[in-house]
Amino acid sequence: MTEAARVLALLAERGHTLAAAESLTGGLVAAELTGVPGASAVFRGSVTAYATTLKHELLGVDASLLAERGAVDPEVALQMAAGVRDRLGADWGISTTGVAGPDPQDGQAVGTVYVAVAGPVATGARAGKVVSLRLNGDRADIRRESVRSVLELLHEELSGNARAQDTEHNGGN
Repeated sequence: MTEAARVLALLAERGHTLAAAESLTGGLVAAELTGVPGASAVFRGSVTAYATTLKHELLGVDASLLAERGAVDPEVALQMAAGVRDRLGADWGISTTGVAGPDPQDGQAVGTVYVAVAGPVATGARAGKVVSLRLNGDRADIRRESVRSVLELLHEELSGNARAQDTEHNGGN
């Protein structure tokens, strides 16, 4: 079973939905998810906000943050994930932003990537988590590893969220 299939199965078990915001991966996360039969039961859709201005206009990333730090930033990744979750009406949002190369961007080296997940705020889950990556390889390698990493992060968050809920339900007084 692929990582995409695992996260989709976990989401389906919970009756939760997912949306993706992509920059450097340019739709590869959505392609990976929609390659799984039955993905439409939980995957709401994606926004490929490759241009920095679209991160603000479509996903609600703070314009001053983008102006000060650029698009390759951990807080930008978190705001992208929360923004796509909110705008597409999903329980969970994931995002990718970074530099796939061949040239540095916004003062960031090739291979600098941030992946983020924003969970359901109504259930008391953490607001989100960002992972900083320093990836090696060519452009295709960096993009492929970014997809794998964001799906792995979501899997970890879903698994951790399930453990926390199990503890709350089974460990009472």
